[in-house]
Amino acid sequence: MRYGKNPMKNELFYNLVGRHSSRDETFLREADGTVWSYKRFIQLTNQTANALQSMGIKPGQRVAVQVDKSPAALAIYTACIQSGLVFLPLNTAYTASEVEFFLEDSGARLFICRPDLRDQFRRNLGGTGVCVETLSADGTGLFADRVANQSLVGPVCARNKRDLAVILYTSGTTGRSKGAMLTHENLLTNASTLAKLWKITDQDTLLHALPIFHIHGLFVAVNTVLVAGASMEYLPKFNLDDVFAALPKSTLFMGVPTFYTRLLQDERLSAESTDHMRLFVSGSAPLLADTFDRFQQRTGHIILERYGMTETNMIASNPYDGERRKGTVGLPLPGVEVQIVRDEDGQVCAANEVGQIHVRGPNVCAGYWKLEEKTKAEFTSNGYFRTGDLGCLDADGYLKLTGRAKDLIISGGYNIYPKEIEAVLDGCRGVKESAVIGIPDPDFGERVLAVIVEDETETFDEESTRAVISSGLAKFKHPKLYKTVSELPRNSMGKVQKKDLRTQFAQSDARLN
Repeated sequence: MRYGKNPMKNELFYNLVGRHSSRDETFLREADGTVWSYKRFIQLTNQTANALQSMGIKPGQRVAVQVDKSPAALAIYTACIQSGLVFLPLNTAYTASEVEFFLEDSGARLFICRPDLRDQFRRNLGGTGVCVETLSADGTGLFADRVANQSLVGPVCARNKRDLAVILYTSGTTGRSKGAMLTHENLLTNASTLAKLWKITDQDTLLHALPIFHIHGLFVAVNTVLVAGASMEYLPKFNLDDVFAALPKSTLFMGVPTFYTRLLQDERLSAESTDHMRLFVSGSAPLLADTFDRFQQRTGHIILERYGMTETNMIASNPYDGERRKGTVGLPLPGVEVQIVRDEDGQVCAANEVGQIHVRGPNVCAGYWKLEEKTKAEFTSNGYFRTGDLGCLDADGYLKLTGRAKDLIISGGYNIYPKEIEAVLDGCRGVKESAVIGIPDPDFGERVLAVIVEDETETFDEESTRAVISSGLAKFKHPKLYKTVSELPRNSMGKVQKKDLRTQFAQSDARLN
């Protein structure tokens, strides 16, 4: 690796990858037993960086990726950091129409997808200037062939802390997807803070069963491992048999609440099967108090819950040493400021008073890609980001989430924005108007319910509506339940009152599909 005498010319790359270049210790172990040392993985990173540069992709340009989890997929991320490129990970469940919007909006120069999707995307993207390459879960594909022919050493592009590292798309309540711009500083400060706070060292092994297109699996999990020089049991997905096989070789586990409910359903979960574990972390969705209590009773471990979002990385965490307070997401991270603000007058709330959660710090994104007015609207005059979440700080400074002002649904750790689904539903036959809400689900936290007002001239048909939804939206966004009503509840200003719908259907026993 030709890093030069000044490792600080790309501080993020140096701290994540560069300083490990000669280490023979294990970085990750795949489910089939294949071991990747740090040295071997960094050679793959160099080869990948050289392949990207050989294609003429220049610093600041965007590389979009929608591929299955693999070491090669992870190397694309680290190679982008090395080369000064902007990494754009896409959920593998996104449909072609969703992906094409992200590619057009970001101006991506390269798109890497699964081999079975290449012909479709090449047809659809013809004339746009986007180069389409492929990568399989087993590390083969057209892009893999390019990588294999490259040198094992490679140059590092100079970047400063304010340079853009990643764009992560997150939908909005208007249905317009927004690209949150995460900088080199955002990623490095958050990873360094979490590794220190959770006492992660090079003696730790993380059981990694999360996807790597999400902030949780990539920046909370992988980045903290890299910063600490730890290792990973690297599973392609969450599978109970694989998880229990990897547990004896691990000390850390990070998961969404659904992972914990699934573990609790398995008789193999016990104090004995987890006695070597040091820490269990939960995030991406609220953890039910019942899950918290039952996990402690079964294993003796107290789950550490934390809180973050796409635009801010991690905001708060329960302490490693000290009380992990049930029903809270802990204390603001060092260097991160949290204010609870009254919606009506903008004043800071007293302890235990619910208000809008505002956050400020080096973890907060630089704004939204090509949306200057939206960026301005989401930041206060004194630099706080409006999260859109509701909560309160107790007398000890612990943060409790009480609701989501933007009607966000979180199901299985995935963010789902109702307006995006409503826009599709309202175009379906037999639908006069719709309202999408989240209702409690013991496994996924919430499930999506669509409330439909039928058109007077045509009967609503659930089967055909499901077909339309399936063709246009990722599966995790699909309504699991449909209910028809004569009209939607509204306030005096004509705004649909979703809180009334949530109350009405909270105990819905309608058939799940």
